[in-house]
Amino acid sequence: MSLKEYFKKRDFEATPEPKGGKAKEGDQLRFVIQRHHASRLHYDLRLEMHGTLKSWAVPKGPSMNPEDKRLAIQTEDHPIDYLYFEGNIPKGNYGAGNMVIWDTGYYEPAYGKNLNDLSKQFSQGNLKIAIHGNKVKGTFSLVKTKRGEAGNQWLFMKKKDGYALDIAYDAEEYIDYESDGNRDILPGFYKPMLATKTDHIFNKPDWIYELKWDGYRALASVQKGKVHLYSRNGISFKDKFSEIYESLKDIPHDTVLDGEIVSLNEGGVSVFQALQNYPNDKEGELRYYVFDILHLNGHDTTSLTLLERKSLIPDVIEGIGSVYYCDHIEGMGSVFYQKAIDSGMEGVIAKKAGSTYSPGMRTESWLKVKSHERQEVIICGYTLANDGGAGFGSLILGVFEGDLLRYVGNCGSGFDEETIRALLALFEPLQAVDSPFGKKINLKGRKPVWLKPEMICEVKFSKWTKSGHMRHPVYKGLRMDKIPTEIEKENSKNSAKPSGSKNTNTNGGGSLELDGVSVPVSNLDKVYWPKENFTKYDLINYYLQVGETMLPYLMDRPQNMHRHPEGINGEGFYHKDTSGIFPHWIETQKVHSKSKEDSIEYLLCQNEATLLYMANLGCIEINPWISRKESLDSPDYTVIDLDPSSKNTFEEVIEVAQAVKEVLDRGGVKGYCKTSGSSGLHIYLPLAPGYSYDEARDFTKLLCYYVQELVPDITSMERSVKKRNDKIYLDFMQNRKGQTLAAPYCARPKPGATVSAPLHWDEVKTGLKMGDFTIKSVPERLEKIGDLFEGVLREHNNIESVLTKLSEEL
Repeated sequence: MSLKEYFKKRDFEATPEPKGGKAKEGDQLRFVIQRHHASRLHYDLRLEMHGTLKSWAVPKGPSMNPEDKRLAIQTEDHPIDYLYFEGNIPKGNYGAGNMVIWDTGYYEPAYGKNLNDLSKQFSQGNLKIAIHGNKVKGTFSLVKTKRGEAGNQWLFMKKKDGYALDIAYDAEEYIDYESDGNRDILPGFYKPMLATKTDHIFNKPDWIYELKWDGYRALASVQKGKVHLYSRNGISFKDKFSEIYESLKDIPHDTVLDGEIVSLNEGGVSVFQALQNYPNDKEGELRYYVFDILHLNGHDTTSLTLLERKSLIPDVIEGIGSVYYCDHIEGMGSVFYQKAIDSGMEGVIAKKAGSTYSPGMRTESWLKVKSHERQEVIICGYTLANDGGAGFGSLILGVFEGDLLRYVGNCGSGFDEETIRALLALFEPLQAVDSPFGKKINLKGRKPVWLKPEMICEVKFSKWTKSGHMRHPVYKGLRMDKIPTEIEKENSKNSAKPSGSKNTNTNGGGSLELDGVSVPVSNLDKVYWPKENFTKYDLINYYLQVGETMLPYLMDRPQNMHRHPEGINGEGFYHKDTSGIFPHWIETQKVHSKSKEDSIEYLLCQNEATLLYMANLGCIEINPWISRKESLDSPDYTVIDLDPSSKNTFEEVIEVAQAVKEVLDRGGVKGYCKTSGSSGLHIYLPLAPGYSYDEARDFTKLLCYYVQELVPDITSMERSVKKRNDKIYLDFMQNRKGQTLAAPYCARPKPGATVSAPLHWDEVKTGLKMGDFTIKSVPERLEKIGDLFEGVLREHNNIESVLTKLSEEL
């Protein structure tokens, strides 16, 4: 047939159908499947061939089940522009009715990549093609039958491969998101964004780092409770991972999620082999880790930055069983990588924090760094066992290089007897007479059994040899989520070895590149909080997350370093004088000491690099002065420290804080409350410039007198502990030159890894718990509600005005 028949049947004054179009240059032929609601609903399959579209009407639509033999009636050729046609063909015209694109993509010969074979196969009435669409994937046959007077009846059949389904398949179930041609409602299927391999880990502040899970990449689309869970190539995971599929139905949003399905062992490490026989063998704990979101409640989120997208995920999946948020750290690549490897993980994924999502593209905005070389390969045959037994000696492996399969070596390890038996059963129907390789390969005398190149597995190996073979490959498992024509040698991104990565050592150390300097870190596995099993790594990771917010409360202020190099149960000590012992990039300030009749050189925390340097020294808590280097005798704020005795409850501390708030409100005082991270509360009162420490302290003392009048039974202003009679001490003596207090957001060397956390005043009430604010919970809290303490640096209280108002009020 030709386009002559197409034009003969149509009046282009009355139909919007296209008249022409040009074939695409290149080695990919396109296809389209259109849902055509004419006098009878059917699906039209069209394959680009020799400048036109060969077309078939498929009454029941395509099927991904090899048991289905779908009738396909060949119709007239259509012009190339029909690849893009959607719309309504008006009544009275040939094919009248609504037409929408159901699936589209490209196709190629099923075996090899010689496009000239397609013409020959078509003329013989026996097409074998590999289809790469969003819904239709894998190998298919189009076979002409002898039935029908017009000789136009064919059978459209799915072949058994990794994409094949063994359940009933109805194309109508896959039209939810494309009905009426409206793709703005919710895209049903995405091809995921892919990562580029790189050889070296690196530290950059504008990158984030996630664990590289060893499982199945999976995308989930949810609309009104209806779920599609599928692989990167559209293979349905509905039955294989039904537990996750059912859980996803509980998501109360319309969304598309991207993540990894894994099976975790008792140590929390993902084990790929455990997924092979799932659900028949439910070894390990099944989880779906979500690391990206592509669509949410009618909005395409792919144009948002990565961190913006990730911030949406926790609320979407909150409370959903078996579905977990894939967390990350920022800027701490080499340390995180080493910790991941030491824990038994495969590696990490580095992602540019400001990158957008590019469906179907492999980009350098996402980079994967693995501890061992891993490669997906095609099983092209196997060698017989040396002892003549029933098993096999090794697998013969290949990858595509252009149009040809290239031999990359044999794999003879990583199998147990059960795996060998299972593989031999799968190999049985794939046996072939000839080698699939284009040239003879050297098997060193071993006898091969050749297979059709349809099965894919993954192997781990030490390195590539000069001849292009894998050295010491170890079998890891079959890949059922990909097709053979995708399998090529995975090339690394060319990159120089980043600064600091060579310093990574086996005890969990290395360096971090921040603020243009390399910050040394060491002994990261040192346990700082024994009960919680939190380490120095956890402390540094915490300060890396909150450092940007915390820094304004530290800059230009001398630091009294309180070091706990052995953790909270070890002996701590104060380290003030830093003369000549720190790197050149750390700024210091000399302050005259009356007691020493000399100057003490204090460290100044001017950037995040210095903050992390201090944390690496064991400074769990950060203790800055309340005045700055240019005005050391004038504090920026004054503090009321509510210090309970061992007999006081925290509820009593809260009661006193509420009394403080009442006094502040009467005097029109701007005050900000935070937990101490220990047992009390701190109330900061920002001051107008120019007040001395004495003035600030006297002002605070007066306010404390007013507070004590309100709650005399549970407060005291006695400096002597014995004279306080187990009451809460209203401590105004913190307001002295050189005196320090735990900074906002700093961790404390206390059980629970508590944090000195800023509060809303309406949080200061019954039920407030110190343990709710830890190095694990505060970063998320900060991300949600922002910095509650910023007014301390921005607002000012005039002491005279406050005293005048208080005298009037009280």
